[in-house]
Amino acid sequence: MAEPMGFFTDTTVCIGCKACEVACKEWNQLPAANGGVRTLSGDSYDNTRQLDGIHWRHVKFIEQFSADRRQGRWLMMSDVCKHCVHAGCLEVCPTGAIVRTEFDTVDIQSDACNGCRDCIGACPFGVIDINPVSGTAQKCTLCYDRLKGGLEPACAKACPTQSINFGTIVDLKKLAQARLGTLQRAGETRASLYGADEHMLGGLNSFYLLVDRPEVYGLPTDPKIPSRNLKPSAIWSVFGSVALTLMAMVSFRNRGTRDV
Repeated sequence: MAEPMGFFTDTTVCIGCKACEVACKEWNQLPAANGGVRTLSGDSYDNTRQLDGIHWRHVKFIEQFSADRRQGRWLMMSDVCKHCVHAGCLEVCPTGAIVRTEFDTVDIQSDACNGCRDCIGACPFGVIDINPVSGTAQKCTLCYDRLKGGLEPACAKACPTQSINFGTIVDLKKLAQARLGTLQRAGETRASLYGADEHMLGGLNSFYLLVDRPEVYGLPTDPKIPSRNLKPSAIWSVFGSVALTLMAMVSFRNRGTRDV
């Protein structure tokens, strides 16, 4: 198996050019929008709105202004599937359509997908959705076909500022730590890495450098996957079954007593 590969996205140097979105759509032959036309969202320069079955890259624009509107800043972030080490979508897929590749990325094989949507509910990041053309669940593949040919993903290739960095997870973590240190020494006290360690779903193979709280970027602070709740749910199910059995036995016994 090859070394785990992924993305490190430095949001501080994203300029919101959307080159990554365009490159992703061109390479993966994704339609521009459902029905071919997408109305303006009114949400800054974000008309993609979200990740879904035909938008595998999404550049977020977060506008922050002071109360008097005299000071402000834009936070920009190119979002994508996180290719989680512990992937909820992979765990719940009933057909085996979702697999982990030799690059440690998570891929959906459309020819095996039955469109059940279980993976959509299992993803804590809202990444997956149904492609209306194929009728199957789809998301970022980390350009698996390009990786097989020794090429980097189209989005990283197109990024003009190196906001999207592609490589081995080991090398990306070193790069991320160095960049974090530089920002903190420069006085950016809010700078932090999101998903760069195993505490978050075993680690995210697409992780980020942020300069505000995760929820500001629309990211969950503590994402969970279904398996985290399986054991407690199973315990309560056993207790419930035992309680129902005891109630039935008591009811049957009381009825027998009344009959006598």
